[in-house]
Amino acid sequence: MSATVELTKENFDQTVTDNEFVLIDFWAEWCGPCKQFAPVYEKAAEDNPDLVFGKVDTEAQPELAQAFGIQSIPTLMIVRDQVAVFAQPGALPEAALTDVIGQARKLDMDQVRQQIAEQQAQQAQQAQQAQQQGGQGA
Repeated sequence: MSATVELTKENFDQTVTDNEFVLIDFWAEWCGPCKQFAPVYEKAAEDNPDLVFGKVDTEAQPELAQAFGIQSIPTLMIVRDQVAVFAQPGALPEAALTDVIGQARKLDMDQVRQQIAEQQAQQAQQAQQAQQQGGQGA
């Protein structure tokens, strides 16, 4: 049995919602680097049985690839508490993948959520200022 889960538009949201730590490999059958990365990803899945390792076949699930703006494959994405905390194209060597997983495990998600909230507040403030400036010139 494979240690990875095939993600589709039918089970994607559920998987990300039900699990606090999900790794996602965006790949395709015709992609050479994807095939090289597959055994590395499978091994990492076996080494980290407490995490969910998902795979998205971008040929079969173009909507998911599009939703995440996947431009090149393979792309590895890590989602914690429904927040994408890592996304990087390219086949990672085993040591790099292990390192990335370790870093993502150590993240303080309260801090991450706070940073996101601050960014969103800043963007809202900038939009409001731009609106006010636009209104004065009329």
